[in-house]
Amino acid sequence: MKLSLIVAMSRNGVIGLDNRLPWHLSEDLKYFKSVTMGKPIIMGRKTFDSIGRPLPGRCNIVITRNPDWIEPGVKIAQTIDQAMLLGQQACEESGGEEVMVIGGEQIYRIALTVADRIYLTEVDADIKGDAFFPEFDRSAWSQVKVEHPEGTDSPVYRFLVLERI
Repeated sequence: MKLSLIVAMSRNGVIGLDNRLPWHLSEDLKYFKSVTMGKPIIMGRKTFDSIGRPLPGRCNIVITRNPDWIEPGVKIAQTIDQAMLLGQQACEESGGEEVMVIGGEQIYRIALTVADRIYLTEVDADIKGDAFFPEFDRSAWSQVKVEHPEGTDSPVYRFLVLERI
């Protein structure tokens, strides 16, 4: 099983503002859907709240410290290890091989230490925000794919796939 992170990040590391994405990039949303569809997705409760519902076509796993938190259509974990185990079980049931971490900041910080792959949308702008992707050593990662999407979205951005060396 591979553990992968998928994130859109500005030049200055911003991934969110007021529990929302600080931009609307339609091609990035399509990319997110295509990469995560059919795979288990792990997220923190605040990220789930910002989405507002389970994402269809995916096993939704939410990490929360609140043992009383319940949401229909969602598997609940209290730690990243529990979430990864639920993701692995979902992969075994579906025949899949990849579990996706979709945020937020605290979950990325923990998962980055054990991730195998990062699907990174680099947004070519400095953006105001209050949630950041953790700094990481790019020399520990190999860029295996880069794609410049066509379209009229602004700011300019590109898709990268990084794999741990």
